[in-house]
Amino acid sequence: MNTTGTLRIAAVDPLRLDAVRAAGTDGHGNRLEVFAAEGEGEPLRCCLRYAEAGEPIILMSYAPFDHASVWTEVGPVYFHAERCEGYPVDDRLPVQLSKGPGVLRTYRADDTMNYEHNTVVLDEADLEPVIGRLLAEPDVATVHVRTLKPQCFLYAVTA
Repeated sequence: MNTTGTLRIAAVDPLRLDAVRAAGTDGHGNRLEVFAAEGEGEPLRCCLRYAEAGEPIILMSYAPFDHASVWTEVGPVYFHAERCEGYPVDDRLPVQLSKGPGVLRTYRADDTMNYEHNTVVLDEADLEPVIGRLLAEPDVATVHVRTLKPQCFLYAVTA
């Protein structure tokens, strides 16, 4: 339960991405291919911002859970082709990925999905107060922020 008002934002773990880059595949059988970002909305999960036109990026399959779980779901995500500065550890949502529309999926402490609190934000509303409200629920430990239409994972938030 979030009683301090402090959020912890988690981008994709850089060590996990290093292992994927070194292997040359995403762990789901897909070979990594570097291409230049169009700069038209490719959200990078390594540093939690949109790619700029021409940046070398990779599209890979990714599952937010790195352990066995019936809630493990694999989907496409973009990240830098080379290791970047990442997302700094702080208590603010990433500026470029802090507004809707989006899907906020809630999980209990044991990583089971909590359907009761899953929330869809249809407009360009600020996500932080909604996420704060969800994390204040006693049975919500983590919120996964996802895109609305494809419902691709963006980042995780805990209290």
